[in-house]
Amino acid sequence: MKRIKIMIVEDNRKFRQAIAMMVDEDPKLELTGAFGAAEVALRSLAEREDEANAPDVVLLDINLPGISGLDAIPKFLDAKPTVRIIVLTQSDAEVDVLTASRSGISGYLLKSSTTKQIKEGIATVMQGGATLDKNVAIHYLRMLQDESPNTEIKNPLSAREYEILKLMSQGMAKKQIANELNVSFGSVATYVRRIYEKLHVDNAPAAVHEAHRIGLLSRK
Repeated sequence: MKRIKIMIVEDNRKFRQAIAMMVDEDPKLELTGAFGAAEVALRSLAEREDEANAPDVVLLDINLPGISGLDAIPKFLDAKPTVRIIVLTQSDAEVDVLTASRSGISGYLLKSSTTKQIKEGIATVMQGGATLDKNVAIHYLRMLQDESPNTEIKNPLSAREYEILKLMSQGMAKKQIANELNVSFGSVATYVRRIYEKLHVDNAPAAVHEAHRIGLLSRK
């Protein structure tokens, strides 16, 4: 079984060690590095010539010494475009949530999340989904609804795609959507991929944001 490779970027030593222990104790996960600063983590990533040693998921704090987590997101994606980034932070501030989501993250969790929630988030993003703290998801949607939509654009989605998009906007993961609609996980994954293609985005938070921006989720 191929283990999911995890990199941790967190300046709080005790929290970093706790997350590293969580990873080490899970046979499905493998720790590829734990760093207290984004600069050091990025340098480590750049020096890895063997792709097999590169992380699949980066657990990234926002408030870091030197380069902030928010500024580091595009740098991580430039260094390894396929990496999934899950922000793991104390901050649920509007500006942090929206800035991180627009930068291409795959998830946003608060440090109050349980070990189980963090592991589920990792599994979700590795399946192509997005993971959002429930409070952050509600907060995020409220912010998007305050933006002025462009209502002149036509809906490019099919009826089923639009239905799934609405469930995504409620913070549902693919498995939850499959259960809600009584369809297979594979079917939902296919629909979600089509939604991403039609909206020209790479993840669920970006899809929801773009749908609000163009008015799809503002229609009655």
